[in-house]
Amino acid sequence: MRRYDIDNLRVIAFALLIFYHVGMFFVPWDFHIKNSIIYEGITFPMLFLNQWRLSLLFIISGMGTYYALMKRNSTQFAIERLKRLFIPFILGMIFIVPPQVYFERLDKGQFSGSYFDYWPKEAFAGIYPEGNISWHHLWFILYLLIFSLILIPAFIYIKKNPDMWMLRKLKMIISKAFGLYIFIIPLFLWGMLLAPHFPQTNGLINDWYNLVNYCTLFFFGYLLISLKDVFWDAVTKNRHIFLICGIIGFPLLMSLWYLIESFPLKDEIQTFVKMFNSWSWILTLIGYAAVYLNKPSKTLTYANEAVYPFYILHQTIIIALGYYLKDADMGFCPKFSIMVTGTFGISWFIYEFGIRRYSIIRPLFGMKPKANNR
Repeated sequence: MRRYDIDNLRVIAFALLIFYHVGMFFVPWDFHIKNSIIYEGITFPMLFLNQWRLSLLFIISGMGTYYALMKRNSTQFAIERLKRLFIPFILGMIFIVPPQVYFERLDKGQFSGSYFDYWPKEAFAGIYPEGNISWHHLWFILYLLIFSLILIPAFIYIKKNPDMWMLRKLKMIISKAFGLYIFIIPLFLWGMLLAPHFPQTNGLINDWYNLVNYCTLFFFGYLLISLKDVFWDAVTKNRHIFLICGIIGFPLLMSLWYLIESFPLKDEIQTFVKMFNSWSWILTLIGYAAVYLNKPSKTLTYANEAVYPFYILHQTIIIALGYYLKDADMGFCPKFSIMVTGTFGISWFIYEFGIRRYSIIRPLFGMKPKANNR
């Protein structure tokens, strides 16, 4: 049975990603284009989103994989993943990402001239950041493709053995109020063993913490769906507990990061609270979505199909808008509103009139051909 709550969460999570990437233009953190004035006041809302937004997306992707494999064998699934992920990834590296690097080079005085002076001659010279070839925000698609392919044997085994010992044991554990928190154990281990030695790069090579952590979350998404009604009963029944844990967890994490300089087992406690906070909000969102958002609508059908093309397009539009607005004499709210509205509006216009209606274009953005899209 289709879970419309998961579809809704997917749409909401990707919409929040656009707000987050626009926010990156204004905060002190490194980003490709920065506003002329930095607003440190929005750092905490950004940190709040940052704790769970990508983890939630990988979990949702793992849940979607469960439904995709219900009607495909392993070979069919691998081919479908290559079509849906690899083709848009290559298209994006050739056509979508180069404008981002172009505007960054203009901004830093590393290139002058029109875009067609830059592309294709300069766009494919060297590897970013020293050179210009990059996948930028499309790292998410590449990592998702890798996880999807390497985990096929595990997914198929779980699919063929729905009564396996591990699933039976997990069903017993998660039926308890805090049972779902067992899933933070491996996340805590990765945070302690890998995160200090492999900072996040999204560049695949030596990005071991990201790879292992997000692959684990992707697997968790598939595993949780495999627990079926036991999981949905647990996450809905205990959603208020998860919310309270999240409300406690985030301020506690910020206090540990910014207010308390030194204390025994600092690294271990901070890492545990970080995972506890992130997992609490993920469970909260899934639980409340299951209760209030598990219903179909025409808006959801349209938005769910549009999400992937919007993701591919959005950061290029943000950086282009940011380049022309960064020195504009206006406050945070007007500029933020223009960039958010412009990103959604331009993405929609390109999607509606340049992608959605054309069967030959749709597969390039990970969509099913129109004739097969009922």
